[in-house]
Amino acid sequence: MARISVVIITCNRRSQLRETLAHMTSLPDEAPVFVADNGSADGTADMVAGEFPGVRLFRLAENLGAVARNVAVEEVTTPYVAFCDDDTTWQPGALTRAADLLDAFPGLGSVTGRCLVEPGLAEDPITPELRESPVPGPDWLPGPALLGIMAGLTAVRVSAFREVGGFSTRMWLGGEEELFALDLAARGWWMCWAEDVVIHHAPSKLRDPRHRRRLGIRNTLWTLLLRRPWPAVFRRGREVLRSAPTDLATAAALLDVARGLPWVLTSRRVVPPHVEHGLRLLEAPQRASKARRYVG
Repeated sequence: MARISVVIITCNRRSQLRETLAHMTSLPDEAPVFVADNGSADGTADMVAGEFPGVRLFRLAENLGAVARNVAVEEVTTPYVAFCDDDTTWQPGALTRAADLLDAFPGLGSVTGRCLVEPGLAEDPITPELRESPVPGPDWLPGPALLGIMAGLTAVRVSAFREVGGFSTRMWLGGEEELFALDLAARGWWMCWAEDVVIHHAPSKLRDPRHRRRLGIRNTLWTLLLRRPWPAVFRRGREVLRSAPTDLATAAALLDVARGLPWVLTSRRVVPPHVEHGLRLLEAPQRASKARRYVG
């Protein structure tokens, strides 16, 4: 029986999703594939239904963003789920390797793989940060300990996913993984990076970088307010804003943050001290990061 399923979210990327599904449904890992279509208007859902009848399809009436993953995971019956974007492809054996690690280490909540960017297959700029993560972890952990994930590169224990409630309905999309990861860590789940779990990324050109930046800034600041002690909120908040362009997208993000303050402050739950310690250790590499820039 399958140990791991694949959940893909998509919206208006029919051609790229077709290529992704052709790859994912032909893998020797033979993982069940679920597609949550976020209300596409380009015939994406019809393409999936017509060309990939073995894929479980969810036709969502509206764009739920990352929450579409929650909808699909509700129907997953395997103990593990690998998230996949419509522009990422897990390589042969990667799903099996991630499941093996989750089998072997019951305290492991997620495994994030090594990302190679097409067409040249250079490592994604975030990879050195994951490989050299300074977060302290137990001796049994099979790779560097993490306090954040990239959803399209990550396999998650389904019981842990459900324990934290999946992805926040408030965050929608864009950095939504940070809050999810902190909630996993706060509940005692460990996350790690695995060099031999390989995923390829062929970045889609069908995106609005300014809107994505607005969401990323908003969600980063909301997560700070929701889970970090006040000194960290102000310290990291200043650093985030210093790295962002002074333009309308950034201004809109700040307005979004202000509008969300009533629910954010009533939902505030600071992470345990050991998690905050790891987050403090991450601040220096984050300041020097070439992958964490709010541009576009």
